[in-house]
Amino acid sequence: MNLDFSFIAEYMPYYFKGIKYTLLISFVAVLFGAIFGSILFYMKSSNFHIWKIKPLKILAVAYIEIIRGTPMILQIFIVYAGAEPFLGIDLTALQSAFIAIALNSAAYVSEIVRAGIDAVDKGQMEAARSLGMKKSTAMILIVVPQAIRNILPAIGNEFVTVIKESSMASVVGVGELMYAAKIVQGSTYRSLEPLIVAAGFYFILTFTLGRVISLIERRMKVSDIR
Repeated sequence: MNLDFSFIAEYMPYYFKGIKYTLLISFVAVLFGAIFGSILFYMKSSNFHIWKIKPLKILAVAYIEIIRGTPMILQIFIVYAGAEPFLGIDLTALQSAFIAIALNSAAYVSEIVRAGIDAVDKGQMEAARSLGMKKSTAMILIVVPQAIRNILPAIGNEFVTVIKESSMASVVGVGELMYAAKIVQGSTYRSLEPLIVAAGFYFILTFTLGRVISLIERRMKVSDIR
C-alpha cells in the first residue's frame, strides 16, 4: 500500500483550525468541569439532611454515577438535541460540545477533588479544630491549600484526557481536529492518510502537555521536600 501525504501543505490550515477548536473546547470544558466538580464534591460531602435523607448527597452521587455510566458521545447528542425541546434554548454545535464535555468532566473532577482532600493528613483538620477553628474555616485555610498540590497534576491529566475525548464533538459538526481530518478525507479521497496526520497532532498535543505536567509535578515535590 502506498501512502500519499502530498496534500498536507495545502490542507494544513484545516488541521490548525481543528487544533484551535480542540484546545478551546478542552480548556473551557476542564475549567468549568473543575468548578462544577468542586460543587459536586461539596454536595456529596454535605451533612445537610431532611429527616434522615441527605438530598444534596443523593443528587451528587446519582449525577456522578449516571455520567460515568454513559458514553460521552451520547451525552453530546442529548445536550445538542435536547436543549431546545426541554429548555427552549437553541444551542449551537460548539456550545453543546462545551456543555456536554464540561458536565462529563465535572463527574471525574469531583472524584479527583475527593481523592486530593482525602490524601491530606487528617491530623491537619484535627489540629485546626483543636485551635478553635470552625470546620469550614479549617477546610478553606488548612486542608484545601495542601490538597491543591495533589489535585493540580490530576487536573492536568484530565485535560489530556479531554483533548482526546473532544474528538467526539465532531459527531455534531464541531470543527475540531477530528472533524478537520474528515474534511480532508472528503476533499482528497484519501481515507487513511488524513487520519494519520490527525493522530500525529493528537500525539504532539498530549505528549507535550504530559511532559509539562510531569515537570510541574516534580517541581512541586521538590518544593515539598524543602
